[in-house]
Amino acid sequence: MSNSVYSINKGINQSIEFKGLKAQYIWYLGGGVVGLMILFAALYIIGVPSLICIGFIGTAGGFLVFKIYRMSNTYGEYGMMKALAKKQIPKWIKVYSREVFMKI
Repeated sequence: MSNSVYSINKGINQSIEFKGLKAQYIWYLGGGVVGLMILFAALYIIGVPSLICIGFIGTAGGFLVFKIYRMSNTYGEYGMMKALAKKQIPKWIKVYSREVFMKI
């Protein structure tokens, strides 16, 4: 028998990455692009001139891509979820009675 050469997948258990975007940011960008397409169609149907529609959607799209890449680089794969969870934690807890500490 001849020897077979198999390629080894070394990306097991790693997050998805596409052109520098990590994990959920790919979905955010995809949803933003779909939203911009719907907005373009709505503006065009309303009767806004097409050059103004293209300029507005192009500017909004550039801003969207910039912000999502910035969030991806700033927070990474799980950092944004951790930052949002950290905001949910109270900074201090007020206790007006010692009764909580006296219970055995």
